[in-house]
Amino acid sequence: MSLRNWIMLVVLGTIWGGSFLFAKVAVAEIPPFVLVFLRVSIACAVLVSILWHQKLLGQLKFGLAIPFLIMGLLNNAIPFSLLFLGQTVIGAGLASILNATTPVFTVVVASLLVKQETLQAHRVGGVILGVLGVAVMLSSSLSGLATDPLWAQLCCLGAAVSYACAATFAYRFKNLPPQVSATGQLLGSSFLMLPVAIIASAGWSPADTSLIAWMNVFALGVLATALAYLIYFQLLVEAGATNASLVTLLVPASALFFGWLILNENLTSAQLGGFAILLAGLLVLDGRVTQLTTGLRKS
Repeated sequence: MSLRNWIMLVVLGTIWGGSFLFAKVAVAEIPPFVLVFLRVSIACAVLVSILWHQKLLGQLKFGLAIPFLIMGLLNNAIPFSLLFLGQTVIGAGLASILNATTPVFTVVVASLLVKQETLQAHRVGGVILGVLGVAVMLSSSLSGLATDPLWAQLCCLGAAVSYACAATFAYRFKNLPPQVSATGQLLGSSFLMLPVAIIASAGWSPADTSLIAWMNVFALGVLATALAYLIYFQLLVEAGATNASLVTLLVPASALFFGWLILNENLTSAQLGGFAILLAGLLVLDGRVTQLTTGLRKS
């Protein structure tokens, strides 16, 4: 990758790592389902204005309404809701680590369930290490030795599964400009979350929400969703999907750093050990470690 690509990758990893911090602060004052609607609708408004400026609004065709609704459900509504629910009781760092299992579940869904990809040896190894890492992370909660509720951690894992399903569904939009498909799914998720947010907002007053919380809401919508999508899709075009997937390794690291620096969060030894195993699994899953090892042996 070029220096520009590396900079984009680091910026994207930092933004998405920060999104867990933004959510942790905002969800303390705003109901999770309301926060999901605010995030997707703000991001949608930004991307619609960009499409209008680029004269691409015409590509949001009515015939794509159902696929956009499904993509919005799988890639926004469900995972954002589960993550925000989980973050009502667990830290930003732990949520980001559990969410980093997305590539592991993507291999399982794409290769085993829908037969969309070929299951290769390094992917099998990566999945096994990933599952082992999750088991280690959850072990302290299962034994009653950790204060992080198991249900909240399972919510974050559920979000990763939903992202994996979205990744396999996304091939339907391969002929669309990336910013169009991003806007379409945000329109779909905004439509789906509006009635849910109305019901969930009972007893909540926007006027009683602090300025800090609202700043984090807009950071989630504008930075962590609209801007992040634009950077990610540009990185896909310039560096390819394999290189862009490296952001998965950076997000937990930045979220852990922000959580420690700003929220004074810490992980248990089991959670840190599980993260190390998961990180190894992601590196094996990526395939470059295997290719490098093979190349060294041949030389």
